[in-house]
Amino acid sequence: MMPKLEAGMKAPWFEGPDQDGNIVKLSDFAGKKLILYFYPKDNTSGCTAEACSLRDGHEELLSRGFAVVGVSIDNEKSHRNFSKKYSLPFPLIADTTKKISDDYGVWKEKSMYGKSFLGVVRTTFIIDENGVLEEIIEKVETKDHANQIFKLYQ
Repeated sequence: MMPKLEAGMKAPWFEGPDQDGNIVKLSDFAGKKLILYFYPKDNTSGCTAEACSLRDGHEELLSRGFAVVGVSIDNEKSHRNFSKKYSLPFPLIADTTKKISDDYGVWKEKSMYGKSFLGVVRTTFIIDENGVLEEIIEKVETKDHANQIFKLYQ
């Protein structure tokens, strides 16, 4: 079990295929701020709202020096369909082995309708230009996530 990640810690290394089969890794974003957001499942209401909020705020995020990468345990094909359906302008990593989710501590026990199960807990990590965790957002406002991030950086 890894220690709980906190702001100021080095971001765990990650590497994985996106919806187009390109390998996306932490070092690709050296010198930029990275919004690495973990979400439970493609095409579910909260995950769609969150992705669309980041899509709608994408130009402004880029202009402020941020890159955006989504991560879920769905496969590349699922990500490709989701990305296409909502015209998402950023990569979605297919973390089918759950390694990245594990390394970032978001693969946890959850419960719904009285049943416990393991799943991805929606969390956003903002990693600075040097690969250090700057912010960790555990209470994600799915419909307004881009603005939630802008407010942190006013």
